[in-house]
Amino acid sequence: MTITHLITHSGGFHADELLSSVVLTRLFPQADLLRSRDRQLLTPGADKIIYDVGGAYDLAAQIFDHHQRPGPLREDEQPFSSFGLIWAHYGRDYLTAMEVPADQIAAIHHKFDKNFVLPIDLLDNGAMEPSVAGPLSILTLPTLLGSLKPVFDDTSPTANDDAFFKALPIARHFVEAQIRNLAAKARAVGIVEAAIAKAGTSPILELPMGMPYRSVLDQAEADHILFVVHPRGDDWTLGGIKLSGDTFDQRADLPAAWAGLTDAELEEASGVQGAKFCHNARFIAVATTREAILKMAEIAVRECQ
Repeated sequence: MTITHLITHSGGFHADELLSSVVLTRLFPQADLLRSRDRQLLTPGADKIIYDVGGAYDLAAQIFDHHQRPGPLREDEQPFSSFGLIWAHYGRDYLTAMEVPADQIAAIHHKFDKNFVLPIDLLDNGAMEPSVAGPLSILTLPTLLGSLKPVFDDTSPTANDDAFFKALPIARHFVEAQIRNLAAKARAVGIVEAAIAKAGTSPILELPMGMPYRSVLDQAEADHILFVVHPRGDDWTLGGIKLSGDTFDQRADLPAAWAGLTDAELEEASGVQGAKFCHNARFIAVATTREAILKMAEIAVRECQ
């Protein structure tokens, strides 16, 4: 039977049912999304998906709640929120609807679950403290989405629903951007692998365009590569390689003498005609031509050895 109703609870909202709604409304765009605690509406039916409310996790009845005791657990016994449950059962269909290639769906489903869905699940269940984000805790996605709820003295009877439906397209942008980025990383793998092979023993990796590359470098154990060059618009860029995604430290920095310089000053400091810009933090430089950027890369390599 066709799904005609997507039902979650009324009142205040959290990231888990909001993000669940992102997935379900893409898969069932003609269904009515309702926010209610009315028992009649929450009676299971073949035409309904009920989530983050309903007091049960019952796949056959299409109820995806996690507030009951005992709550549903992953294989590693970490708790699900409604988002984790919806992603587990509908995530692959969602990726298909997002036009992710079939041979990438399993890997992207797993990566998105691990890096995006699981933290939402843990925070929603109180299994992770917001303090793990330190001073950035106010900038986590659940907090940002939560900030879209109505203020305490908004007395409009539709305030919560109005805020939920305004927040929904914002949440959708975050989910879709993450999926597009994961798919892009998968597309980049072959290109980066070919570039690494072409570089051989050179410490300079040349790519045909800007793209995700660091995870491929790590997997290839290409530790000898210190800098990456690629075209960007009418210019060319030279960049350092971060040691990991958790730090700004690099395998090698650009020369200290270049830091913060532009145009003629950078040309004089580097000795390279066409040198255009070097960031003060020495992680990226720009030149007008491929020849100039490769010269800058060679100089950077010599100075860091």
